[in-house]
Amino acid sequence: MDLTLFDLDNTLLAGDSDFNWAQFLIGKGLIDRELHEAKNQQFYDDYLAGTLDIDAFLAFQLAPLARHDRETLEALRAEYLETVVRPMMLPRAQAEVAAARARGDLVAVVTATNAFVTGPIARAFGIEHLIATIPEVEHGRFTGRCRGTPAFQAGKIARVEAWLESLGYWWNSFTTIRFYSDSHNDLPLLTRVDEPIAVDPDPTLREAAQRNGWRIVSFREPMEDDS
Repeated sequence: MDLTLFDLDNTLLAGDSDFNWAQFLIGKGLIDRELHEAKNQQFYDDYLAGTLDIDAFLAFQLAPLARHDRETLEALRAEYLETVVRPMMLPRAQAEVAAARARGDLVAVVTATNAFVTGPIARAFGIEHLIATIPEVEHGRFTGRCRGTPAFQAGKIARVEAWLESLGYWWNSFTTIRFYSDSHNDLPLLTRVDEPIAVDPDPTLREAAQRNGWRIVSFREPMEDDS
């Protein structure tokens, strides 16, 4: 059996679900535009540059979850999924996921974006397993803090290993382990797997992929039968 891992933002999606979730909340008037929009953009720019302070980012990004009850948040998330996320779901990405599932691979999304936002997105792709940053919950409400290791950079390796162990697997349990990602932030996990695949990669990842002979693909190109 093979293990196939997919990054989410700008890999399976034509956009970033974390950034757009904050923009969605700003648009709903639930967080202050003047205070949050510039900071949201700065964190995203830092992520692209590889200089993101993950702890500061999570304190910023998870704080809105603590301000609302679970019922309100779930209604917002459902609207966000339909109006913002589904239009970002790339047909080629969906086809690649379907092919991995048809082969009988163990398939998972591995993303730094928090599990509350990304759980329904993974399910919309037909992917059962999600390895994501976990927002802390106390007494049924989000605290605005992160629980455990964020699934970011080298943290993705630790989180994948813990997940595999929970299922009774190890790295050597699989014939091939492949990982699809767009970002140089995922180089630690990309260099750990058997088959790293750069998907519409950023310049730093493209250079690394070309230097190492990794496969480079695009999920943003139209399907052959698209009009």
